Amino acid sequence: MNTLRVAGGQVLRPDSHVTESDVLVDRDAGTIVAVGDDTAAGRTEGDGEAGTSADERPDADEVLDADGSLVIPGLVNAHTHVAMTLLRGYADDKPLDPWLREDIWPAEAELTPDDIEAGAELGALEMIRSGTTAFADMYFAMDRVAGVVDRAGLRARLGHGVVTVGKDDADARADIEESLAIATELDGAAEGRVRTAFMPHSLTTVGEEFLREGVAAARESGVPIHLHANETTDEVDPIVDKRGERPIAYAAAIDALGPDDFFAHGVHLDASEVDRLADAGTAIVHCPASNMKLASGMAPVERLREAGVTVALGTDGAASNNDLDVFDEMRDAAMLGKLAADDAAAVPAEAVVEMATAGGSEALGLPGGRIEPGAAADLAVVDLDAPHLTPVHDPVSHLAYAARGSDVRHTVCDGTVLMRDREVLTLDADAVQERAAAAASDLVDRVGDAA
Repeated sequence: MNTLRVAGGQVLRPDSHVTESDVLVDRDAGTIVAVGDDTAAGRTEGDGEAGTSADERPDADEVLDADGSLVIPGLVNAHTHVAMTLLRGYADDKPLDPWLREDIWPAEAELTPDDIEAGAELGALEMIRSGTTAFADMYFAMDRVAGVVDRAGLRARLGHGVVTVGKDDADARADIEESLAIATELDGAAEGRVRTAFMPHSLTTVGEEFLREGVAAARESGVPIHLHANETTDEVDPIVDKRGERPIAYAAAIDALGPDDFFAHGVHLDASEVDRLADAGTAIVHCPASNMKLASGMAPVERLREAGVTVALGTDGAASNNDLDVFDEMRDAAMLGKLAADDAAAVPAEAVVEMATAGGSEALGLPGGRIEPGAAADLAVVDLDAPHLTPVHDPVSHLAYAARGSDVRHTVCDGTVLMRDREVLTLDADAVQERAAAAASDLVDRVGDAA
């Protein structure tokens, strides 16, 4: 067996307890073989057989030093538009609808596949450096994005985003067909690390006729559905006015609400919609930083969790965040969740850590999210030796409230070390940043020329 040992650190276990443990990984299978408790008479936890201490175990083929660090499941960014890194800081401080129509959509109209690849590489680099090992991406030129995922060594749930507003029937139907074709063609790419979904942008930016056709085809193909829902009142009121029902009821009426589906935002949900999501098993991806920046509102995260809805975390695009650091989202989710519930005990630290790990994996239907034998070997090693992480009364509290993406020391996905001691091994960081900066500059020039 070709093995990797993450040695000498503390490990966050699925029950939120922390133990001083090594993690042994089968690099060929990409799975965790054992988690050993070095303080418990050398017994290996989880496999039912006596083990040996860390010093006495045979050397692994590769060792990652985790001394003074906390080993956690790789973080999951469950909703983003990764190539929007090119638009980071391009258009700030505006509400969602005019921001999209006046700034973002005109810029996106000028994007080329090369631009999207450059932006996706930059996003992948940023996520690896901040401990994210899996993400969901709704955007364009997804074949290029899948190539980036392959080279970077990450996992992803990818889909072509569909918008039919302002298009004639032929172009709208072509957009739907492209999303469905991408979902079929790219599923299983990157040695199985890429999965796909049918991704209509939202219930208000895709016409009902096209939504129904796309959803029916996705169901026939067994492809999950990902869309924006209830992000702002402008995504709720038109549906209520036209149909006399709430957006989640509309989603159910067109068969877009199922146990494998996941919806972004869910800010303006009423009690009936929370219950309907729970009954359907549809997950919500909470994007607190984007929701605050665009003044979209406060999602009812505590009510969703109490109802049994799977809640994951996402950064949204870097144009509305403006980073892809899931540690920031954990802190924001905890803080905003308390405000929304008017309760300091709401959305506690262990809840947001679960949302960023196991919750994200469950929402996306991807491996990972837990450190235990048999689980996917997707790991991040957080260095606790920093002034802002001293003292360590509660490591889980630090993950939610004090840690930063820059504290991640090593990142592992599918048993492969993507970053060791802050050096990304799968991408040329300098080349990626240089290419993305040039692409962004050229894009802005083209947008100006087209205006």
